Amino acid sequence: MSAATTRDPQRISRFPHLRQDFAASLVVFLVALPLCVGVAVASGVPAELGLVTGIVGGVVTGLMRGSSLQVSGPAAGLTVLVFEAVREFGLPVLGVIVLVTGVLQITMGVLRLGRWFRAISISVVEGMLAGIGLVLIAGQLYSVVGAKAPDSGPAKLAGLPGALVDALGDTGALASLGLGAGTVAVLVLWKRMPAKVRAVPGPLAAVGLATAAAFVLSLPVATVEVRGLLGSIQPPSLDAFGELAGFGLLGTVAAFTLIASAESLFSAAAVDRMHDGPRTEYDRELVAQGAGNAVCGALGALPMTAVIVRSSANVQAGARTKASRVLHGVWLLLFAALLPNVLAYVPLPALAGVLVHAGAKLVPLRALAALWREHRGEALILVVTAVSIVAVSMFEGVLIGLALAVVKTAWEASHVRLEVVDKGAGPVRAYLSGNATFLRLPKILDSLEALPQDRPVELDLRGLHHLDHACRTALETWAERHSAAGTEPVRMTTAA
Repeated sequence: MSAATTRDPQRISRFPHLRQDFAASLVVFLVALPLCVGVAVASGVPAELGLVTGIVGGVVTGLMRGSSLQVSGPAAGLTVLVFEAVREFGLPVLGVIVLVTGVLQITMGVLRLGRWFRAISISVVEGMLAGIGLVLIAGQLYSVVGAKAPDSGPAKLAGLPGALVDALGDTGALASLGLGAGTVAVLVLWKRMPAKVRAVPGPLAAVGLATAAAFVLSLPVATVEVRGLLGSIQPPSLDAFGELAGFGLLGTVAAFTLIASAESLFSAAAVDRMHDGPRTEYDRELVAQGAGNAVCGALGALPMTAVIVRSSANVQAGARTKASRVLHGVWLLLFAALLPNVLAYVPLPALAGVLVHAGAKLVPLRALAALWREHRGEALILVVTAVSIVAVSMFEGVLIGLALAVVKTAWEASHVRLEVVDKGAGPVRAYLSGNATFLRLPKILDSLEALPQDRPVELDLRGLHHLDHACRTALETWAERHSAAGTEPVRMTTAA
């Protein structure tokens, strides 16, 4: 047996799943291509920057340890936040925001804080995604009819009926509306197609059909503006870093960090449930996401997160190792380098339709209905978070949701029970048990003040697991008042 023959099994054993990973990488590439471009256009940045983020997500983040099968790139969940940041601070500062976000993610991963993101209320995260989805749908519906969207969320919703009515009297707007609606229809119906047809990813098929229709029928619709890969990359200047002194920019960085990290780690948990391979190392995954965002920021590109659509496509296509996500980044790089002019034929309404469909999938209507039946408090947090994001902004909406979740948890944890034993003769005995906090203080005082003042009272606090300062002070004040008005002082018994 020759030496070459004996080496072949060794070479094969190093890459035992190369065939499966190669096939999966092509599927993920075809899914990622229209989404990368669509997210970039919706974010108000050159389309090529979406490809840059997808390339970095595959080649840089994909090579690092963390989650073996989840795929990173520009995400629809950050579109609204990126658009607001570019509008307020300008495109040159976006790189600074993304770079600092990446550094913060790396720091949190090194400090082993990644696992703590799992402590964030799932209702807040789902409410955040629902709010993003609503704003994304409202904004992209304007692009579907070729109109300019208002700046604020409420204005977007209020102006939609008028924009749709105006489109009915404009030939170009009607053509744009037809392409956008057709794209959404293809995406919705694609899962009902035969298996052989569904071998082509739905987003690629929808955008491809819309592009062909626009070209063949010479429809008067806007298409993607092509600048070239190198021409779109704009590393942040030193002057742009001076914007970090502003409080508004720091708040935006905090929002990017929180949302990108939470979305990535929640996506990792979801992907882990799809396969039997190695589980996600959350701290390492956070470092990997941070490294990718740091590189994206240095290139002036979009921020990245782990994306559940691409990740699930990767798993379902049979990927076995991280080679599939790395190769998908290589295919994106080759496309951006060799075929950038193809983007010039892609109609903007088709990309808007893809994002309308993506935004609708972020709104968990079925999950909300089930949550309302079982945990109405959690459902309320989800709705309030989503509405706050639409009505105010992303950052404030998430903070409102987190604050509401903390208040709900504190309220439920401060359960207290007051049992009064009055046998008609002798002292009245009152037993407090549970957790006495200021949140339950009105209920406690109302019950104690209803006790008869002409008889001695024995207040037993030994059943309390926790007694905060506000409750202790209020109970002592009540005991002094009751003792002054009654015949005998109140006797309080506490744990030793």
